[in-house]
Amino acid sequence: MLDLISHVVKISSRLDRTEINSAMVDALLDLFHPQCINIYRCYTGKKKTVVFACAGFGPQGQFLRNAYLPDRRYCLPIERDPLLNRCRKEKSAVLDFMEDGSHRVVFPVNRLNEPVYLIDLSLSDEFSANQRVTLMGLIEYFGNHLALLDYGEGDTLTGLASRKTFDKHLFELLGKAASDDLVGSLNGSPQRRQGDTGAAASNHWLAICDIDHFKQVNDNFGHLIGDEVLIMLAQVMRHSFRFDDQLFRFGGEEFVALLQPTDQASAIATLERFRTDVEKTVFSRVGHVTISIGLSCLLPSDTPTDAIDRADEALYYAKRQGRNRVDCYETLVANQQLAAKEIAKGEVELF
Repeated sequence: MLDLISHVVKISSRLDRTEINSAMVDALLDLFHPQCINIYRCYTGKKKTVVFACAGFGPQGQFLRNAYLPDRRYCLPIERDPLLNRCRKEKSAVLDFMEDGSHRVVFPVNRLNEPVYLIDLSLSDEFSANQRVTLMGLIEYFGNHLALLDYGEGDTLTGLASRKTFDKHLFELLGKAASDDLVGSLNGSPQRRQGDTGAAASNHWLAICDIDHFKQVNDNFGHLIGDEVLIMLAQVMRHSFRFDDQLFRFGGEEFVALLQPTDQASAIATLERFRTDVEKTVFSRVGHVTISIGLSCLLPSDTPTDAIDRADEALYYAKRQGRNRVDCYETLVANQQLAAKEIAKGEVELF
């Protein structure tokens, strides 16, 4: 009992999702001695569910991956693992016996009746009744702690991640970009510079999305209807982007997307899909609304202000050119359509 309490205290002291996963693996190893552990994060899209192995224990020892930045090398469609898929569908623990006499059990961590995590254990011996109760209680506590973290990190209106969470994620992405750039330079790869179009490179991208004429929505229909528009737009956003893109409500009618590594053409295609999906959506009482989007690639030398300012300048350009469009800072600069210091922001009506 004292060991269990000690691990619960350790988990409860963590406020970072990656560190919470690490503490959970430690607890499972110490209390239940499994042969193998995998903690999977579930990402459900329009067509498929993908699971990301973000922490665990195996033949090579413990492993831990950034829980906020899913690495596609360790992601797989859930249909490829029948036991994981069965757990997702049944939303309860499932068991399978292996040929070597061991057994594998998968527990869901449910949120709003949908699994958001799956905890996969391979065990050589069956649990006693007390061990089963202890394990299920630990997993329930793990899920509750993550739910509290989600509440603190999320925007209360839309359910997307909040501005505070955005700052943390952007710092992590900039750190990763700097690390990748250092590795590239050591390997003799050319470094990217500000002003490069990045058309052939695989970069992280920052996109700022702003609802056109949103002030008129609030003035004509009231703030409650305006809030409904924001909620519906967040739903469209979730379905339009890829599972590993990170989505935020930045404040007011402004939303931000951090796109996982891709080339410029693919980044623009993703944002055009979102823009088109919004344009086709019928919003309650309001009808149709449009959005303008500005994007820029993240550079290894960036500060958060640098990256935001570039995307913001592309957004202002989109507003000036009639709204309901996607513009890329790097392309605008390369085509001499935009000079960073020559944007007269005060002349543009954002609302």
